[in-house]
Amino acid sequence: MDNAKLTRGDSVKWILESIEIDQMVDVPIDSEQPNTAARSPRLVSFKANSMRKRGGVAFSKMGRLNSGASRGLNSLHFLDKNMGKEGDAWKAVEKRFNQYAIDGTLSRENFGACIGMGDSKEFAGELFDALARRRGISAENGITREELREFWEDVSDQDLDTRLHIFFDMCDKNGDGKLSEDEVKEVIVMSASANKLANLKQHAATYASLIMEELDPDHLGYIEMWQLETLLRGMVSSEEGNKITKKTQTLARTMIPKQYRTPVSKFVSRNSEKIHENWRRIWVLTLWLCVNFALFAWKFRQWKQKRAFEVMGYCLCLAKAAGETLKFNMALILLPVCRRTLTKLRETFLGTMIPFDDNINFHKLIALAIVIGTCVHTGMHATCNFLKITSCPSNKFMSILGPGFSYRQPSYDDLLHSIPGITGILMIVFMAFSFTLATHSFRRNVIKLPWPLHHLAGFNSFWYAHHLLVLVYVLFIIHGYFLFLTREWYKKTTWMYLVIPMLLYASERIYTTNDHSHRVDIIKAIIYTGNVLALYMSKPQGFKYNSGMYLFVKCPDISNFEWHPFSITSAPGDDYLSVHIRTLGDWTTELKKRFAQAFEPQDAQPRSRNLVRMETRANSNYDQSQARFPKIVIKGPYGAPAQNYKKYDILLLIGLGIGATPFISILKDLLNTIRPHDTKPDLTEDEFCDKKGPERAYFYWVTREQGSFEWFKGVMDDIAEYDHDHVIEMHNYLTSVYEEGDARSALIAMVQSLQHAKNGVDVVSESRIRTHFARPNWRKVFSQLANTHRSSRIGVFYCGSATLTKPLKKLCHEFSLNTSTRFHFHKENF
Repeated sequence: MDNAKLTRGDSVKWILESIEIDQMVDVPIDSEQPNTAARSPRLVSFKANSMRKRGGVAFSKMGRLNSGASRGLNSLHFLDKNMGKEGDAWKAVEKRFNQYAIDGTLSRENFGACIGMGDSKEFAGELFDALARRRGISAENGITREELREFWEDVSDQDLDTRLHIFFDMCDKNGDGKLSEDEVKEVIVMSASANKLANLKQHAATYASLIMEELDPDHLGYIEMWQLETLLRGMVSSEEGNKITKKTQTLARTMIPKQYRTPVSKFVSRNSEKIHENWRRIWVLTLWLCVNFALFAWKFRQWKQKRAFEVMGYCLCLAKAAGETLKFNMALILLPVCRRTLTKLRETFLGTMIPFDDNINFHKLIALAIVIGTCVHTGMHATCNFLKITSCPSNKFMSILGPGFSYRQPSYDDLLHSIPGITGILMIVFMAFSFTLATHSFRRNVIKLPWPLHHLAGFNSFWYAHHLLVLVYVLFIIHGYFLFLTREWYKKTTWMYLVIPMLLYASERIYTTNDHSHRVDIIKAIIYTGNVLALYMSKPQGFKYNSGMYLFVKCPDISNFEWHPFSITSAPGDDYLSVHIRTLGDWTTELKKRFAQAFEPQDAQPRSRNLVRMETRANSNYDQSQARFPKIVIKGPYGAPAQNYKKYDILLLIGLGIGATPFISILKDLLNTIRPHDTKPDLTEDEFCDKKGPERAYFYWVTREQGSFEWFKGVMDDIAEYDHDHVIEMHNYLTSVYEEGDARSALIAMVQSLQHAKNGVDVVSESRIRTHFARPNWRKVFSQLANTHRSSRIGVFYCGSATLTKPLKKLCHEFSLNTSTRFHFHKENF
């Protein structure tokens, strides 16, 4: 629709075409529900006035059948749906009344907290006033318990008309039965505040004018109840979706495949599916465990046959066997963190056999094995072997152990102060310190330490503490060389285990430091609301990567040693590199501060119709502009799970907050295949034809801040402009807004529907992609994908906090078992 040519007649035509005509049946007026008489006179008179005259003919009140529009109205509610049963909910409200009431009365300020709307005080205050007007109560000094009970019955009433009238009364503050533009504007401002939509609040007057333009075609200056009801009919009922889901689940139970009908066949089928899904993990872990058990058994049996066994017994065998597994695991633990080597191996045939995406989990598992081996090895020596050596009779000691100790029987203190003893103690101290700071609570700064120790929590502490392990490896080699009972050099095998992994790890570190770190120039830097810094950098020559990969960033002005990983948000075909950095820790906060200082004052201006942001870019004097920016060095790229997206038929990309970054590069890459040829000069005709990828991509972005949508607004607009075949389907969810159907977001939903239908722009994201409220129904999402793409391989890629990992993985497994569609789950947690 051309906005410039939209006349008043067109406006009337548009809204009439959008109205759903319900089937109607005559209902006598006196057949109201029994509780109607108990309602206030204002409510009864309002219902009587709902009869409208058209052309001088009075139409009797008509009752609705259960149409889609009616179900949409039924979803309007004032209280959260998780309040519980009605009786239990009132008991909780009554308990809070006793807590907040003063002299037996509850004030307007505490009404919201009392009924469970404490985070929407302004909205709750307006609701309080509307309920008082409906009941004819003078509530300037508060309300009693009995009056609160009446208010509670109104807001929890299941009757459609009651809820609709309460909402209208909230808007109609002067009680004349009509809504003026100023009243609509006030409600929009109130709703925007309750839903933390600062940008929408700034444009409340514009959106109020839009509502009046559509609902007041005759320029009367007000809208009535029936017009507001018409607009509410467009709301989607979440209850209807739940009913459909339940019906689908019930139907699915009657269509269970044969292999799942009996407990035995179900157990066999499910486990075979799990084995098929995790066979790469299974064989790698099985091989690793077998090697550990083989080394343990071999060394145990070897020392059982030695004469020293006569003195120390099985304690010696356990200590030596655990030590042998320590050698193996201390060598193996270096391989999963050789990132460049793993990135290269991903692209070989080994990528189909080894789960390289689980490298960090495998690294942690080996670390756990090292902890267990250390405890067994140290425990056997400290509590058993050392005691038996010192208490052994002198004659027996000299004949059996004398050559290993230079024919001098040591004391317990001598053993602790020997080279193996000192190096062992130091290794335990360093490893305990490093492993503790590597735990989730310390690395993620979950633990809040007191002032002298607060620097021990956080990523920086984890990073530097892990470098202490270099000393551990040096001590480990010394410890393994100065053994008491082994004299021949070729039997001191510690260095043999470590030499190849240590050389590989050291060479990779040296190689990446010297040859694969690039000093880049800053093309543009933007600081968005939500503490996100976007860097657009020059692309180094020969820097090739796939969408979904990440790189490391270092700022020498802050630290010469700290490298931090960030997902690449630019597409491989772009002539620049971009990353989006969320400022959470000390390093990222300092980086944002350095770039903020480089911004020119005239660039830090709020743009019309957009969120306030700070932006700077290289000017005509390129050298001078680069001198203002902090120095940035990158190295990479490195492989990540999302880079294998092209091997799937369908993509389901799920990002939480800043977790959308790896998928933006994928969407840009897919978009480059959609755009016309004249917009892709870097692709030849053959390259364009040979470029393969998924048939469809579904992107679900869930965030709690409205400002987040500004980060990738350009990508969303490009998808809406060029993706005419709907290859990419975007779903934006804003969790700070109350769910669809909640009265606190009802008017927001109205404004959104009108604005998007008329101008094609979403009022929340200010892009062409419409924003949904609350959180997605993931079961419904998977069900729709399974029904739409039967017998397809769907790659599910998730990036975000670990809270959603388990539910998504469970849904992938469930729908892969019960449908012909196969869901393959990949995740990146931060």
